[in-house]
Amino acid sequence: MVAADIIIRPVSSEKANEKIENKKYVFIVAKTANKIEIKQAIEELFNVKVAKVNTVNCHGKLKRMGRNEGYTPAYKKAYVQLAADSKGIEFFESLN
Repeated sequence: MVAADIIIRPVSSEKANEKIENKKYVFIVAKTANKIEIKQAIEELFNVKVAKVNTVNCHGKLKRMGRNEGYTPAYKKAYVQLAADSKGIEFFESLN
């Protein structure tokens, strides 16, 4: 897989923005990607050094519209901790 296919989009929520101070960033990633591929993709795309990666599989929620029901899409979230000597990701710095 190409690095751009692994990292789908960054997460910008209140909880995710609090983690930026500690050089921890949150991304939505491809469901088939593993931690090693995520680490390599982040290092390639943003030119930073990654210390560790934690992943979470988020299952879709059951939603109803009248008598119809279905599930929202499932996704995979990656929490990326940068190395202490690494610079931050510029994209997130501009959000604060």
